[in-house]
Amino acid sequence: MALDDFLLNLLQDPTDHGSLIYVEKDEVLYNPRLRVFYEVRDSIPVLLPNEATAATDEQHQKWSTEH
Repeated sequence: MALDDFLLNLLQDPTDHGSLIYVEKDEVLYNPRLRVFYEVRDSIPVLLPNEATAATDEQHQKWSTEH
């Protein structure tokens, strides 16, 4: 399920306070600067620093070029 555009414009990474890329098909919010992503569970972004997952080089390349 897609996140609301208004909500997406408000969301920031909890660590560097920068914008995030929403990857709808993978249900994640991605921070290309830190190369970490956060899960979106049941349409709720889980933006906790200790829940961040490091992106692989392949994920980084894919998600950075799609947007």
